[in-house]
Amino acid sequence: MTKTAPPLYELRQHDIRPYFSLEAFMEMSHETRLGGAILERLVAMWGQWLSELHVCEIVAGKISYLAVWLPESVEKTVDDAWGKSASDGFMYNNLAQFMCMTAVQEMLPQVEDGGCAPSPRPTEALRAALASQGLSYREDSSVLALRYAVVTHYPFRGGCEICHLQAQCPKGQSQAESASILLPGYEREKE
Repeated sequence: MTKTAPPLYELRQHDIRPYFSLEAFMEMSHETRLGGAILERLVAMWGQWLSELHVCEIVAGKISYLAVWLPESVEKTVDDAWGKSASDGFMYNNLAQFMCMTAVQEMLPQVEDGGCAPSPRPTEALRAALASQGLSYREDSSVLALRYAVVTHYPFRGGCEICHLQAQCPKGQSQAESASILLPGYEREKE
């Protein structure tokens, strides 16, 4: 009788449908007001993207992870918006990031207090689990291939101090300007 190896991981899908908070979105986007037309487009896009949002818990031995992502089709929608209007592209980009982080915060409320969802070291089991869901890391990298994707420890295990990407993170390096969106309240104060 041959023993089969235990699976490297277990996947648990979560049906998370985060609420669109206009106030939190505007604060993240550093907007003081939005016109009715753009707000209508954002709300319509939020509703459309909710059906494409993936939230998955990955249990790999003693370690568990939370993966949240929007598919490549959302990236194409955002890129097309940039091609038509810089302001729409900016808002759609922020909306996709906001949706992912809102879903993460719904599963891990501590992330809001910590100001970050630290990235774990991509183990073989984590890579295999993500690949089974169509989500992968960039070749020879520990950065996810999709633009709107977050993988972090589940449950919450700490902030920047445990992040695998800390050495490459503008926030972790205390750089004032960064390409990422910081959670509201965690912006670096001007000296």
